Order: sequence, then C-alpha cells, then structure tokens
Amino acid sequence: MKETPRNPFLTVDAIIEVQGGIVLIKRKNHPPGWAIPGGFVDYGETLEEAVIREAKEETGLDIELIRQFHTYSDPIRDPRHHTVSTIFIAKADGSPKAGDDAKEAMIFTKEALPEEIAFDHRKILEDYFSGRY
Repeated sequence: MKETPRNPFLTVDAIIEVQGGIVLIKRKNHPPGWAIPGGFVDYGETLEEAVIREAKEETGLDIELIRQFHTYSDPIRDPRHHTVSTIFIAKADGSPKAGDDAKEAMIFTKEALPEEIAFDHRKILEDYFSGRY
C-alpha cells in the first residue's frame, strides 16, 4: 500500500508594533503560554491576507504590514505537528482585545517579556529585537 505523503502545515505570525511595544496573545489552547498572534493559512489565501485576518481575529487590531521578517521551519518548533511559519512585522493603532483562540492580548516591551512563551516564539522575538533579519 502506498503511503500518503505528509507535508508541513503553513502558518503566519505578526509581530505587531503598537504603543512602543509588541502585541502577544495568551493562548486558550495547547500548547499554553504567550505567543505572537498568528495561525494557519487557509486554502486560496495569500500569506499577507492570512496574517491580516489572524491578527484581527486574535487581537481586534487592523494591522498595516511593514515587511516580511523571516520564515521559521524547524520540524520541532510546534509540539503538535511540523509547521512552517512566515513572520511579518506590522504596525497598528489602538489597544489589543483578545478574540478567537486568545485568552488575553497585551502589549509587551523587549525588557518585560512574559516568562512562558509558546512554540519557538522566544527565539523569533530575540531575532526581531536583535535586528538579526
């Protein structure tokens, strides 16, 4: 019997710059912790459309994309399954409000990031704050 090919899931995340910090969401679902807002790309959707939609669903913010930041693809970056995520840098006005699968949405500064950060998002934020990409 021929084995069905398995492919990684395609995701997007937005580092949203607002009020001198960045927005993180506290996840309702496994894995627990704070995360960069984002999620899965729907069939027929561009990466840009997906990240704008996900940011709105999870934070209530209308974002303006600044640029594509970097793509992360380590097979163990998500404990649920293999994902490949393209990260965007965006800006927004207003205050985030949790929605969709977010319990909370808050603004954090580089100096005051939360202890528990999900996935590989701490590494992504370290890369962002260091200007690595």
